[in-house]
Amino acid sequence: MGIKVVDVRKGMVVIWNGDLHLVVEFEHHTPGNLRAVNQLKMRNLKTGASVQQRMSSGENLEQAFLDQRKCQYLYRDQGTGHFVFMDLETFDQHELVQDLVADKIQFVKENQEVVVTFHEGVALGLELPSSVVLTIAEAEGAARGNTVNNTFKNAKTDTGLSLRVPAFIEAGELVKVSTETGEFQGRAKG
Repeated sequence: MGIKVVDVRKGMVVIWNGDLHLVVEFEHHTPGNLRAVNQLKMRNLKTGASVQQRMSSGENLEQAFLDQRKCQYLYRDQGTGHFVFMDLETFDQHELVQDLVADKIQFVKENQEVVVTFHEGVALGLELPSSVVLTIAEAEGAARGNTVNNTFKNAKTDTGLSLRVPAFIEAGELVKVSTETGEFQGRAKG
């Protein structure tokens, strides 16, 4: 089904040049007396490559309809580097290429349930909640007596995510982390 370019919004998945593209940015320009121009920045969901495209307001794009299913993250295939997920209804296993999930997989633990997005049976990406609870695996030592200032130190979670945490956080503690910014949000109860 075709939609006008002016109706495209950030986060939509469209079919352009035969491939699925995620709209990362959308700008509508009307320079003075000239015709309106739409600038789209899109990411190819197969290759991960970004492309910028100028289109007039009268052009149409085909919107892709996506299916979302609950899956369990199983493991990373060391041979291919792909991440393997199991559909919790059909028990089928699906692989996701590292380029498509590289920024999100650091928030996912093995055996954790996530929502995987599919298009025509092919896994495309992950949908994460706004925050997750992770365990601190490593944390720098804090300077003794430095409690007056809001001091932060480097830490690493059990999933490999590097982040800055307050000085009082130690290895082994559970912390709440934003999946949008990757920032520490507070301690979590286990």
